[in-house]
Amino acid sequence: MPEWTQLIRDVPDFPRPGIVFKDIMPVLGKASAFAAAIEDMARPWRELPIDAVLAIEARGFLLGAPLARALEVGLVPLRKPGKLPGILLEQRYALEYGTDALVAQAGALTPGQRVLLVDDVLATGGTLLAARALAQRLGAQIAGASVLMELGFLGGRARWTDAAPLHAALVV
Repeated sequence: MPEWTQLIRDVPDFPRPGIVFKDIMPVLGKASAFAAAIEDMARPWRELPIDAVLAIEARGFLLGAPLARALEVGLVPLRKPGKLPGILLEQRYALEYGTDALVAQAGALTPGQRVLLVDDVLATGGTLLAARALAQRLGAQIAGASVLMELGFLGGRARWTDAAPLHAALVV
């Protein structure tokens, strides 16, 4: 296993009792580990036509920005409500411990652009599916999705029915 995977820390009962939070901050805090993790996320996409990375708030931003840089493409943040000005598109979704929404600025993409969805963790798949739906509403073509880690025991991958590939740098 790559060195960076050993730095992920489990935090029990966060943000709610019964949830085990996967803390990636130790990975981000060590330059060589952070670089290796971004490279592991970028590798499958280097030869594919991608126009932009769509990074999911909040930890997806920490990975999406350097991944966009590594792939030499633009970055479009998918934000929580109340964080962006202008005309917005909103996509509501269910989490394993509640509900939430993602928003993007209308016109953030040119219709037909090929995008890579990026987040930190694939759990039950709700956030990634909401990001896919929002990207499609923006007129994007989904090139694929890349996550730092997949919590395989939660079955989120089974909900990814898109023909585009879904890559997890680490499956736990």
